Order: sequence, then structure tokens, then C-alpha cells
Amino acid sequence: MVSPTVNVARYSALFAGVFYGFYHRRTLQAAHNEQKLQHAAHDREHLIAEAKEAWKKQQASANSSDNIITDPEDPRFDLEKLIAKWEASA
Repeated sequence: MVSPTVNVARYSALFAGVFYGFYHRRTLQAAHNEQKLQHAAHDREHLIAEAKEAWKKQQASANSSDNIITDPEDPRFDLEKLIAKWEASA
């Protein structure tokens, strides 16, 4: 026969282990969730930076291939170049 003191010690150790496992799992899961959020935020920032770079390249290529200024208020405006561009595209 096992004494009641030994049974109390066994069950106390069992419940303490179950409680510790539950608590430890929650802390690990919270850390994992925080890491996932940080990773998602980093990915969004990276995608935004790539999109900005692509937009800058697109704007630079559009401006470099079309150096004609169409704003008549601009001091660099050249009517002859604008008319030549219109004739070439038509």
C-alpha cells in the first residue's frame, strides 16, 4: 500500500507539471505571435520600399525618354520641341 502522503506528493507534482506546461506553452506562443507580427511588418516595409524604388525608376525612365516640358509657364518650355513631338507621334 502506498501511503497518503506519497499520493499527495505524486498528484501535487503532476498538477504542478501540468500547470507549468500550460504556462510555458502560453509564453512560447505569445513570443511566437509577436515574432510573426514583427516579421509581417518587416515584410510590408520591404514591399513598400521596393514599390517606391520601382515607382522612382518608372518616373525617371518616363522623364528621361520625354524631356519635353509641356507647361507654358515653365522657363524651360520650348514650343518648337513640343510641336515636333506632336508631329512625330501623329
